[in-house]
Amino acid sequence: MDNLTEPGLGAIVAERRQLTNLAYRLLGSLAEAEDAVQETYTRWYAMSPQKREAVESPSAWLTTVAGRVCLDVLGSARARRERYVGAWIPEPLPDRTEWGGGRPSDTGADPADRITLDESVSMAFLVVLESMTPAERVAFVLHDVFQYPFADIAEIVGRTPAACRQLASSARRRMRAAKDPSPPVAGQAGLVRDFKEAWEARDIEALVGLLDPDAAMIADGGGKVGTVLRPVEGAERIAQYLIEIAALAPGLTLLERTVNGRPGLVAQHTDVTVTVAAFDVTDTRITRIWAVRNPEKLQAWNAPGGEPKGGAKRSSRT
Repeated sequence: MDNLTEPGLGAIVAERRQLTNLAYRLLGSLAEAEDAVQETYTRWYAMSPQKREAVESPSAWLTTVAGRVCLDVLGSARARRERYVGAWIPEPLPDRTEWGGGRPSDTGADPADRITLDESVSMAFLVVLESMTPAERVAFVLHDVFQYPFADIAEIVGRTPAACRQLASSARRRMRAAKDPSPPVAGQAGLVRDFKEAWEARDIEALVGLLDPDAAMIADGGGKVGTVLRPVEGAERIAQYLIEIAALAPGLTLLERTVNGRPGLVAQHTDVTVTVAAFDVTDTRITRIWAVRNPEKLQAWNAPGGEPKGGAKRSSRT
């Protein structure tokens, strides 16, 4: 950019955090979110200085454009994900204190620092968002998460405010049908720790006892690494599968980490993160496990050439 002395530049750049938060929730991918935000700024600076000065609210302009960019990406993503090998799970995010590197940002700050980890980025919440149409997702996230009025959302979605209200209402029904992802259960960290210890001990009875009888485990390898292509359902089947994995992967190290704002587990092999697991808990049992193994979605958990938190070193992928 050659407009570093432009009045109001600081305010424009300061919007990046809000835009990244919005784009990640809309797209479920940090890489796609960063691309969408970059495209938004590209369009801003493609305008003449006179046109930029004429924009009454740069913040509203940037949000509107980012929303439209994300809406376009969601439309094409649906087709791509239909061709995806196995289940598609949103990209997991570490806590900023556990950030291991990943894509560099043009602001010098880690991208994870620009994502606010609240209930609207829990894996359970993001998975339900994936079941929505692009318009439902945009209307719901903008209104219910970011408190934007339907009149503004209408400009992004290209529909009337009344239609946007209906889209958000439909999205809420989807949330309720999915048992409306709730705040983390007290003691979830302890439950995940018990799960980790039972897995390390290959104690199948203990694992079954920690899992809801109707629990499900969904894995995302993207066709790049081996994993189950369909959900593993039932406490006993999940426990047996995990025991088999432990036998097939000696030397696997399990670490307790924050995954999308909730207690989760990270599996490392030869000091490289190979799996990030997020959990959903009801009462005192684990009901869902989302295991992300696609290496393209684990860049945030492996430093590009240094040492991630926890002392792991990056090695070449196989």
